[in-house]
Amino acid sequence: MKNRRTAILQKYQHYDARVSAYLDKLAAYSDVQLNTPPAEGGWSPIQVLHHLLLVEEGTLAYVRKKLSFNPLLEKIGLANYWRHFLLTVFIETPLKFKAPAGISGPNLPEFATLAETRARWEKARRDWAVFFGELPEELLDKQVFKHPFVGRLGWRQTVVFLDGHFRRHRRQIGRGILEWPT
Repeated sequence: MKNRRTAILQKYQHYDARVSAYLDKLAAYSDVQLNTPPAEGGWSPIQVLHHLLLVEEGTLAYVRKKLSFNPLLEKIGLANYWRHFLLTVFIETPLKFKAPAGISGPNLPEFATLAETRARWEKARRDWAVFFGELPEELLDKQVFKHPFVGRLGWRQTVVFLDGHFRRHRRQIGRGILEWPT
C-alpha cells in the first residue's frame, strides 16, 4: 500500500495535469474572447479562471496560516468521508451557489491575459506541490482545511475538492465558449 504522501502527491499531480491541459486548450482562443462574458451574463471565462486561482491561493494561505499556530488537529476519520461525500454531491449538482466575497465580484479582473493568468496559476500549483512535499509526516493524516460548507477535510480530500471545483467551473467556461459567435 502506498504511503499517504505519495497518495496526496499523485492526486495533486493528476489535478495539476488536468488544469495544464485545459489551459492549453484555452490558448486557442483570443484574450478578447476569454474576457467576454456569456450573453446571459455572469463571469467571463478569464474571470472563472481567476475565481479558481483565488480559491487555490486562498486555500493554501489558509492552511499555511493554520499550521503556523501549531494547532491541535484531529485525525481523518469516518466523519471526513461523509463530509467528502457531501462535498462531492455539492460540487456535482447543477445548482448555482453564490461564491464568497473574497473570491468573486471586485476580486475578479475586468480584463486579464491567459498568459498572465496561467503564469500566476502555475506558481500557485508549484507552491502546492512544494508544500505537500515538505509537509511533516505527522500531519499527513490530519484534518486542516475547513471548507465553508462541509467543514474540515484531510489533504487528499482537499485536493479532490480543488479538482471537483475546477471540473465544475470548466463546464461553466465550456458553456460560455459554445455560446460565442463564430
